[in-house]
Amino acid sequence: MAGSTAVAAIGAIAFFHGPIRQALFGPPAAADMILLSGNIEAHESILSFTQVQAPIVDLPFDEGKVVTAGTVLARVDDRIYQRQVDIDQTNLNVAIAQVSVSESSLEAARHALASDTFDLAEKQKEYARAESLARSDAVSQQTRDLALTAQQQSAAALARDQAMVAVAQANVRLAQENVAAAQARIMLDRTTLSFAELKAPFTGVIAVRAAELGQLAAPGVAIFTLDDLDHIWLRAYINGPDIGRVRLGESVTVTTDSYPGKVYEGRISFISSQAEFTPKTVETHAERITQVYRVRIDIDNPSHELLPGMPADATVRMVAPGQ
Repeated sequence: MAGSTAVAAIGAIAFFHGPIRQALFGPPAAADMILLSGNIEAHESILSFTQVQAPIVDLPFDEGKVVTAGTVLARVDDRIYQRQVDIDQTNLNVAIAQVSVSESSLEAARHALASDTFDLAEKQKEYARAESLARSDAVSQQTRDLALTAQQQSAAALARDQAMVAVAQANVRLAQENVAAAQARIMLDRTTLSFAELKAPFTGVIAVRAAELGQLAAPGVAIFTLDDLDHIWLRAYINGPDIGRVRLGESVTVTTDSYPGKVYEGRISFISSQAEFTPKTVETHAERITQVYRVRIDIDNPSHELLPGMPADATVRMVAPGQ
């Protein structure tokens, strides 16, 4: 009887470790492989409006929606910012007109300067002639003095118009600088106006929607949390005795229940140097022990099929101790 009982017990153990165990826990990993389980995670960005403060008038997406880079996620009432563009555009038009007026004034000053130059040359000749005739008493000294006065007046007019040309040139430069300043204000206005739309900086899934229509948006106030689907990873935990048999950069294959039979390529990008107690939400395929090490497995996700929160399994090839 005792022998029969022993045989039955051995048979039960063999059966449990055979079909029943495989049905409950899946096929055992190869001797040089270890199976890790965890959940998909992703980089998260908290998105908010910048440089604008206005009520939200458009908020088309809810949590869980996958959006592509450049998609408009939200929009605020931009009428005030559009009016500022209109005002500064008018100021720019005035500044451009002022350049034209200043250039015309400069041209007139240059013509006056040219006339003064010719007049002074003529007055210098008349004075030289009067000076020569006065020496021979052909004309009176008064005539000679009048010619000198005319020459001096012409020289003064030339100096005055030279100064007017310099002023006109300065006015043109000032008007041109006013145009440049007005153009810069227009560019700033349009940049600010563009901030009235909140766009997705990358393709991802909306994890949190923290705002509602009509809410006052302001710089730094969170509107969405967006998960980056191009940079995802699996957070998993490895038992302490196995930590010496995994390496950074080691290739990993990842599978999920969401896409049975499909295998994703990954690599170990982080191994914690500090042991920690096993999180209550984590179940390893090996016997549960007190302390584990956290590992991060970066996964290629070109089709954006893998989403944050999905459970996944990773098969890691173990190396010999000391390698």
